[in-house]
Amino acid sequence: MTEDRYMELALDLAEGVAGQTSPNPPVGAVVVKNGRILGMGAHLKAGGPHAEVHALNEAGEAAGDARLYVTLEPCCHTGKTPPCTEAIIRSGITKVIVGTTDPNPTVHYTGINSLQKAGIEVEVLHHPRAERIIRPFEHFIRTGKPFVTIKTAVTADGKTAAHTGNSRWITGPEAREDVHRLRSRHDAVLTGVGTILHDNPLLTSRLPRGGKHPIRVILDTDLRTPVHYNIIMNTDALTWIVCGSGAPEEREHALARAGAEVIRQSTPDIRIPELLRQLGGRNVQSLLVEAGGKVNASFIESGHLNQFVLYVAPKLIGGSGSPTAFGGTGFPDMGEAAGLSFEEIERIGQDIKITAIKEESACSQGSSRKSGQSAPSPSRVSPPR
Repeated sequence: MTEDRYMELALDLAEGVAGQTSPNPPVGAVVVKNGRILGMGAHLKAGGPHAEVHALNEAGEAAGDARLYVTLEPCCHTGKTPPCTEAIIRSGITKVIVGTTDPNPTVHYTGINSLQKAGIEVEVLHHPRAERIIRPFEHFIRTGKPFVTIKTAVTADGKTAAHTGNSRWITGPEAREDVHRLRSRHDAVLTGVGTILHDNPLLTSRLPRGGKHPIRVILDTDLRTPVHYNIIMNTDALTWIVCGSGAPEEREHALARAGAEVIRQSTPDIRIPELLRQLGGRNVQSLLVEAGGKVNASFIESGHLNQFVLYVAPKLIGGSGSPTAFGGTGFPDMGEAAGLSFEEIERIGQDIKITAIKEESACSQGSSRKSGQSAPSPSRVSPPR
């Protein structure tokens, strides 16, 4: 196995726990000596041992004089767990290869410097994949708001449903399973009350081998969600309903009795900036928007889109009255359009999946910085690792 492959293996481990570790980032680690893998680990959940500790525990005393490949800079402070740097130093590891630096100001380059002071060689790769994995964490640390991904499925001519409203099924079973996987990697999934009333969805992640269910968030200005609908009756995941300041209190009480939590805004209409502040205050680090054109438009028009995932089916439905993924009035000219950078295009079954990032949402940790180089850190939210 090549040196690069050890980091790729650590990155695979990190990706495997994406969505499980919030408000902490997903991290993977691999201990290697003389071409042998001695230990592997991933951070499984907040409050539990970090990836480095799992890998070092598996390696045991053999970790002396070994190398540690870890996707994110090791922590050097006591939060819910002891500092990983202390465990690394005690283990006898001689070199640490870091995928990327930690944007948390409590850790940023401090962990690297601690290891170097102990005589451990540190190499920082600023690996593009490592930086991509921690994008939601980096965004949350920097803004205190969740990283927003809008997901939608369209026909080849850009329609999300027929003019009658029928939309089952645009994509094939493989793409639909991929959507469930996408849900499991997010802290919360959001839709509007219109989708609830029309489709009566569960919004859970129904994967063959199981998976984490995201918190379900409904935008429902006047609290029209029926208490007997799936989103309320199903208890596999929490349900939060966001309403305007004038929503009837009796409806709030009825939904609360049925098990939902109502989050009331300060204005009669739901405002996306306040919504994201409210969700960020509840440690929602990543938000998947699966909604209709009106809700989707409210996110892009308010400037709160970080990533766009589009499934395209090989179908043509036509019709000027058939709905599209984004409603609203739209931007008045091309110069104001939200700019995207296509990152990945893949075929899933008979459909195509396109993943794009909003241009300014790319991880802000510049890949030009070198190991040991200090960088100023702005004031940020600092969840414990």
